[in-house]
Amino acid sequence: MAKADSKANAKEMSVEERLKALYDLQSVESSIDKIRTLRGELPLEVQDLEDEVEGLETRLGNLDGEVKNLNDAILSKKNEIKEADLLIKKYEAQQGNVRNNREFDSLSKEIEFQKLEIELCEKRIKEFTAELKNKKEIGESSKTLIEERKADLTAKQKELEEIVGETQVEEERLIEKSDKIMNIIPERLQTAFKRIRKNARNGLAVVTVERDACGGCFNKIPPQRQMDIASRKKIIVCEYCGRILVDNAIGGEDE
Repeated sequence: MAKADSKANAKEMSVEERLKALYDLQSVESSIDKIRTLRGELPLEVQDLEDEVEGLETRLGNLDGEVKNLNDAILSKKNEIKEADLLIKKYEAQQGNVRNNREFDSLSKEIEFQKLEIELCEKRIKEFTAELKNKKEIGESSKTLIEERKADLTAKQKELEEIVGETQVEEERLIEKSDKIMNIIPERLQTAFKRIRKNARNGLAVVTVERDACGGCFNKIPPQRQMDIASRKKIIVCEYCGRILVDNAIGGEDE
């Protein structure tokens, strides 16, 4: 019912009232923009830092997994060396009880093979140990970087909270005011306002005539067109930038 009433009120508005409402709406939206500009890039910086910390922690978790796998691999190779040593001792003992050269040579080959296995395991252990050292160094640097980024994030969050705390009440009041004005403007003009504002520099959809020129793009406006704007009989847009034009006096009038 309230929505229907607002639509009925919008239809009853004169062109002059619509222009005044559009001008007031632009003033309120510009004030909201100033508050958000005060926050600057802080919300984005906070988000970027949160994403970076999350990425670094994921990377550190992956590194911890890789370190564990390398330690397991080193332990496995050490166990293989122990098993090879036991087999060598076993084959050497068996060589004392062989019945012919053929058996002796066969055991010798097994001993030689196990010694090669030990050399290969030792080589792999050296490789794994070097890789493990590198992973641990990366892990330590990642931990340091995470702590630095967390400190930066805490500082930025505090700074943002302070700014939001100082401006939140005013912003909420302005947003409420903007909604009220928007509700009395016809939907067609609401859509046009939002579209122009989205594409316009500094979010200015409604501008006044300043020094015989458009207050948005600063192109000259012919005298007759200025008279039409001042008469407030129809909604006129700048032929250069497409912004809605109002006369300079409209801002000084009571609602």
